[in-house]
Amino acid sequence: MASFPNAASGAIVRDIAATIVENSAYLSEIDGKIGDGDHGVNMSKGFRRAAERIDDGASLSGAMSILSDVLISEIGGSMGPLYGMLFAEMAEAIEDRGEIDAPAFAAMLRAGLEGVAAVGSAKVGDKTMMDALVPAVETCEASVNRGETLEDVLSATAAAAEAGRESTRDMVAKVGRASRLGERSRGVLDAGATSCAMIVRGLCEGSAARIGT
Repeated sequence: MASFPNAASGAIVRDIAATIVENSAYLSEIDGKIGDGDHGVNMSKGFRRAAERIDDGASLSGAMSILSDVLISEIGGSMGPLYGMLFAEMAEAIEDRGEIDAPAFAAMLRAGLEGVAAVGSAKVGDKTMMDALVPAVETCEASVNRGETLEDVLSATAAAAEAGRESTRDMVAKVGRASRLGERSRGVLDAGATSCAMIVRGLCEGSAARIGT
């Protein structure tokens, strides 16, 4: 069964961080339409700090633990704890694994989703990061259950996250600051779902590039 190593795969997290930093202005622009407008700034700050502390030889689980610590302890707002728990639970799910195959990847994502759900109240349809994360996890698990290759599992997972992101455009926000806008929140992508889709895409592509190494 195809897999990729946990060891020395921490660069996946640094690459994700680079994507978040690169898209900081875009994320804040989206957020500014229905929220505080600081999503990109806060995310960029946390991911940049974490990337600077991840050694070249760091494992994927180790790098995610570092990112989690930074997001939880150093970043304010709601997204710090939410993303912090996402990465903390994903790290714990694979910390004892030398190789990560399709079932392990799915279990890792499921653990991350459960971590987010434990500290937040949002569900699919509320116009939040959950609209990208839940479809990604469910698609990943379904692909694994069908016996698809790791490459196909990763591709389907990333695509599901992005489809979930796009679905938020036609939603009315039901939680957070944006919920006060009611119908006026419709027609705009959710910033949390957008950053979540970027993270899932980066995780999947980084993993795919290391299969068999």
